[in-house]
Amino acid sequence: MSMISSIIRHIDMDVASFGSCRSPRFTIDPLRAKKASFSSRASLLTASSSGQNITTSHHNGSLSKMYSTSCETLSEDPSKDRAVSDMLIDSFGRMHTYLRISLTERCNLRCHYCMPAEGVELTPSPQLLSQDEIVRLASLFVSSGVDKIRLTGGEPTIRKDIEELCLQLSNLKGLKTLAMTTNGITLGKKLPKLKDSGLNLVNISLDTLVPAKFEFMTRRKGHGRVMESIDAAVKLGYNPVKVNCVVMRGFNDDEICDFVELTRERPINVRFIEFMPFDGNVWNVKKLVPYAEMLDKVVEKFTGLQRIQDHPTETAKNFRIDGHQGSVSFITSMTEHFCAGCNRLRLLADGNFKVCLFGPSEVSLRDPIRLGEGDDKLREIIGAAVKRKKASHAGMFDLAKTPNRPMIHIGG
Repeated sequence: MSMISSIIRHIDMDVASFGSCRSPRFTIDPLRAKKASFSSRASLLTASSSGQNITTSHHNGSLSKMYSTSCETLSEDPSKDRAVSDMLIDSFGRMHTYLRISLTERCNLRCHYCMPAEGVELTPSPQLLSQDEIVRLASLFVSSGVDKIRLTGGEPTIRKDIEELCLQLSNLKGLKTLAMTTNGITLGKKLPKLKDSGLNLVNISLDTLVPAKFEFMTRRKGHGRVMESIDAAVKLGYNPVKVNCVVMRGFNDDEICDFVELTRERPINVRFIEFMPFDGNVWNVKKLVPYAEMLDKVVEKFTGLQRIQDHPTETAKNFRIDGHQGSVSFITSMTEHFCAGCNRLRLLADGNFKVCLFGPSEVSLRDPIRLGEGDDKLREIIGAAVKRKKASHAGMFDLAKTPNRPMIHIGG
């Protein structure tokens, strides 16, 4: 085990290294998080998420990698910025101010980790949420305290009404961020109008920089169009342009440093994501490249890697690199989950409401709407589901055996 991997895996036991910079709002004991108030539990950060900087120096001819502590101040808790309805607060005190809305189950790619080779059975169109239903539910969530919405799919840009939908959502009073996760195939042509419609954050999925690998992974052509979409987003002033890369052993783990190079001259945030199990994606632990191993590869090639202080609800571990305009992040759902600070909820394209990406439990919001139920009834259903949310999801081996929908149904 390399020195940096060892440090990451054991640093949560080294409380003393934090010194005076360790705020009493932070805890490294996930069990205490179940009983604490939101402000302390939402601040649950492992030591590797506490604003440490990785510095490298030569000592007696050898390279030593050490952590130093950053004393940056986190932004205030969302509860102090805006009132959050009890509907969005679970039994562990977590405030859910981030809603991910899947707009469609359809996609113009067939990625291995998202969809089985034989495809999936799509929900008939009449059973999917209409534009009016999406806006009504989004308005209900935003009026209750949600301040960030991310549009997902399938591929959200293939919806014919995507620009109008963005315009309506961006005009909701109280919404601060309207984001989208897209595969980038058709994004380049639509992005100028989407930006004018209020889309202010873009994540573009790209798992390889090699066109032949792209065709193998996605079972489609289009690598050049994705790269053009990244360029278009940069030119339009998105900062950062986030690039999501699911890392799989034997497929693209040899490209990690090539992806990091994308951040050198442009405001790109490359986000390396641990391979996660979903129905039909043939997940295997042998394909998983752990965060510690990915970080090792980056540290070996790039100097001046600096840990960024993360917000308590952040899903990624974020780093700057000296001399790079962009940044690098790691999403560690499998090896170091971030459930204690989770503030995310999901509305699926068929109107089902899901409180955890990895939890099989769902409840329909479409059906009560179509039965004529009012907002009070919808709030009751949503609140009850949020209160049932568990403290954390299961471990990766249990998740691999737990029935869940394919990612294409859940939404990226």
